[in-house]
Amino acid sequence: MKKKKILITGGAGFIGSHVVRLFVNKYPGYEIFNLDALTYAGNLENIKDIENKPNYHFVKGNIKDIEFIQSLFKENQFDAVIHLAAESHVDRSITHPNEFIETNVLGTANLLNAARDLWKNNLEDKLFYHVSTDEVYGSLGKEGLFTEETPYDPQSPYSASKAASDHLVRAYGNTYNLPFVISNCSNNYGSFQFPEKLIPLFINNIQQGKSLPVYGDGNYTRDWLFVEDHAQAIDVIFHSEKLGETYNIGGFNEWTNLNLIHLLCKLMDEKLKKPQGTSAQLITFVKDRAGHDRRYAIDANKLNRELGWKPSVTFEEGLSKTLDWYLANKEWLKNVTSGDYQLYYEKMYG
Repeated sequence: MKKKKILITGGAGFIGSHVVRLFVNKYPGYEIFNLDALTYAGNLENIKDIENKPNYHFVKGNIKDIEFIQSLFKENQFDAVIHLAAESHVDRSITHPNEFIETNVLGTANLLNAARDLWKNNLEDKLFYHVSTDEVYGSLGKEGLFTEETPYDPQSPYSASKAASDHLVRAYGNTYNLPFVISNCSNNYGSFQFPEKLIPLFINNIQQGKSLPVYGDGNYTRDWLFVEDHAQAIDVIFHSEKLGETYNIGGFNEWTNLNLIHLLCKLMDEKLKKPQGTSAQLITFVKDRAGHDRRYAIDANKLNRELGWKPSVTFEEGLSKTLDWYLANKEWLKNVTSGDYQLYYEKMYG
């Protein structure tokens, strides 16, 4: 196998750290460069277990800095990019939309331009892998699933910025023959997730006896995927040599927010040895989010059919593993929920 130099952006974040860990450990012949700006959701503690591996390199920097990105590519001569760096929280995009446009759209353009400049004379064995979201497809009714042919219909500044970045990647493939692949994934859960997202937020709140804020009627439906399964899917797609393709990655696993929360509360009561129903008493309904998409559901059959990938755990198994990790890593949770996070939480949920 040809030795590859791979740039993974956002590799100190939630999903990115799992991808970096997998590639560093599974492919010792690859050189893995982890580029992360270390903003609020990026945390070097997420990848502390691999920081001394000989094939791993950390680079602190921001994809919004075009001169930095250009020099990074020239200096290191990357063969491939796995692009995960993004602003990704819908609530934040509603209050600070420009941050999402600058990072998700302009940042992606900077990476595409740097890759195009570096690879223009030799596209062989090169790949720009863009990791995106199912939210670009908008909202579903009670029936149906998102497929790779579903028209884009983003409904928030976050999903609009991700849709724009997807279009840019395809445009560079069409216009400049840039070798690319895109995957659009459903909601992820698992270890090292920053507690602005539902599952770690509620784990943290239950431990502190704080309310569990539920938007609207709680019947918003999402497809949930264990983050380690997502990393495995990225590995399979990256090595498939199928250029110009889009793959949806999902867990075949729909839950309403309210049903998920009740399951989480039940498991937390068991693990904390509390009477059943204790955690559920913390559920509090709050004003709905602006532009809240009612239902997402991914059809991942193309990925299963063409590349043989499928989830390795049920949601109940993955959620139980996730709760065990957070309960065993209270120090990590304490460290990431100090300072800026407290200000954010007060602003968003009071």
